[in-house]
Amino acid sequence: MIIRDAAENELPYIREQRIAAYQEHAANIPAEHWNALKQAISSEADVQTGAERIVVELAGEIVGSVVLFPAKSDAYEGYVDELDYPEIRMLAVSPEARGKGVASSLVSECIKRAKAQGHHSIGLHTGEFMTNAMNLYENLGFERLPQFDFEPANDGIIVKAYRLHLK
Repeated sequence: MIIRDAAENELPYIREQRIAAYQEHAANIPAEHWNALKQAISSEADVQTGAERIVVELAGEIVGSVVLFPAKSDAYEGYVDELDYPEIRMLAVSPEARGKGVASSLVSECIKRAKAQGHHSIGLHTGEFMTNAMNLYENLGFERLPQFDFEPANDGIIVKAYRLHLK
């Protein structure tokens, strides 16, 4: 497994891979919410100043990616106040690479980078319908921060906030 920064020319592929990874949720949420989510994960938000685009390669192929947004950035395009710690966003693993530790490796890399930058915490948000993601984050020690939850599509579906204190 190789973890590295994504090259600029890989961004279109990574954005398409995100959509494919999140596609499984389309049948379980309203169409408007899926369309908003699809737009958010394929937008150019990942090229904000200071955002780190990280990928995992297995056998020479990109099988997962994540974006680490710097502290005090608009990681959620106006939905969340700027936070004092970095935010993990757009974590995606191709369906065929699941169960191989790709997601936890990407989160661990984000944690390592946040620590190296001197941060005491790292955060993220995930849709309440993403139960596997919530289980991963909770197993890694992330705690819920309901005061930072938001409802992006006004359809009752909550995007839940989590934070991990770094030691």
